[in-house]
Amino acid sequence: MSINQSGWRPERPNAGGQGTPTHTGNKALMLEERLIFEIGTDRTTGVDFAAGDVAHDRLGGLTRKNPIGLPGLSEPETVRHYTRLSRQNYAIDLGLFPLGSCTMKHNPRLNERIARLPGFADVHPLQPVETVQGALGVINELAFWLIDLTGMHGVAMSPKAGAHGELCGILAIKAALKKRGEGHRKVILVPESAHGTNPATAAFAGFTVEDIPATKDGRVDTEALERRLGPDVAGVMITNPNTCGLFERDMKKISDAVHAAGGYVYCDGANFNAIVGRVRPGDLGIDAMHINLHKTFSTPHGGGGPGSGPVVFSEALSPFGPLPFTERHADGHITLVEEETFADRHPDSFGRMTAFHGQMGMFTRALTYILSHGADGLRQVAEDAVLNANYVLRSLEDVLDAPFGHAGPCMHEALFSDDGLPEGFSTIDIAKGLIDEGYHPMTVYFPLVVHGAMLVEPTETESKAALDQFIGALRSVAERAKAGDAGLKSAPHFAPRSRLDETGAARKPVLVWKEPVLVAEAAE
Repeated sequence: MSINQSGWRPERPNAGGQGTPTHTGNKALMLEERLIFEIGTDRTTGVDFAAGDVAHDRLGGLTRKNPIGLPGLSEPETVRHYTRLSRQNYAIDLGLFPLGSCTMKHNPRLNERIARLPGFADVHPLQPVETVQGALGVINELAFWLIDLTGMHGVAMSPKAGAHGELCGILAIKAALKKRGEGHRKVILVPESAHGTNPATAAFAGFTVEDIPATKDGRVDTEALERRLGPDVAGVMITNPNTCGLFERDMKKISDAVHAAGGYVYCDGANFNAIVGRVRPGDLGIDAMHINLHKTFSTPHGGGGPGSGPVVFSEALSPFGPLPFTERHADGHITLVEEETFADRHPDSFGRMTAFHGQMGMFTRALTYILSHGADGLRQVAEDAVLNANYVLRSLEDVLDAPFGHAGPCMHEALFSDDGLPEGFSTIDIAKGLIDEGYHPMTVYFPLVVHGAMLVEPTETESKAALDQFIGALRSVAERAKAGDAGLKSAPHFAPRSRLDETGAARKPVLVWKEPVLVAEAAE
């Protein structure tokens, strides 16, 4: 963006040879949009207020003394600004969202309709228990479904997201070890193929993290793990299916070895969408596992909004889970086991993680999804997700390197690398070229065990026609790279902005708006 003597005019570094730049910067319905500070100034306001009586302020002397510095816009200007920005967002309602390890699946509108019903949408966490029996019933019913689907013993519903759920599970393990008098166990083993939040969570909880290498097939090196087990190991955090898109076939063997050594097994359940209805983690010896409701059970995903990451526990860890939890009595009445009953009802709990009981809107949506699918439908979810991922993998492995294609079928996601691309071309060029094709790029450069990784998760909600179009687009970009198409190095050409210095933006972000000096003023 720039301001000159003739007024604001957008910089057009990415015309890409697509005709003459327009006066407005707009490209038909792809509307250019300035920063909100450039539309309005702090010297104007979109609303007129009568002069107030400032002689009697009620703020105890805390009245603002300096201008707030916010731009003043009218209602139409404000609505247009945010509507135009929203048009530049990619969303699952626009097309296939290929992010790997994120399960960006369609959110059925039925879920939204139910979540907005009175008694769910307007429930308050401080209401008396007698007035929220329906809401507590949803929490209780969902809890039992999660226990049944995972083959576990108990569940904590309050964690607000996946990483929060990881912390919940690790704190339960920590409490169990303390109860056993084995607080000296301070090491958590984390395989290379685990999610990146796993080691961070363990370190945050006060544990020392040690890596376990992967085999050439992308799975946990079981022999290396068994050699490291000892009296100082508290447990292992393992992602299954793992971040390479593969099922850990030795999971039961790993669990047995960890238990024999006195440790516990935490499973990152972010990829449960690939095995729901097919595999019960409890049968594999898992002691704790979080479930991202937004990944497996279709509640809204990402954006810093209300998430939910319930944690299921084995019988060994259930007593150490957090408060509160629901309890259904013989007469059907549901109560909350709360902090005030801590000493006599749940003495081994490590305490609370949040102020209240979890995310009601996420619970309602998830239970709606589960009940509308049923047990057989949830099983089909996993089967279709795996089928779609393998279709993508086998359709593209002739033009993109598939480092673990030899290891057999993948699970929920297909993993590619930039190995085999001509010198000078890499994963970032494929990702940027895909933007011009109308897609958000896949997850890039993760997992770290694969150089130039490209991780694609199509999910079960995409049709064959949608997959064919995406496969064709990705194939086209890969073939352009292999042909040495120099235009790919400056892609995207059709986006509102061309390729940016993302590293510089991340390391030196400009977070404060400063009004630029006009050229005419600078000359004076």
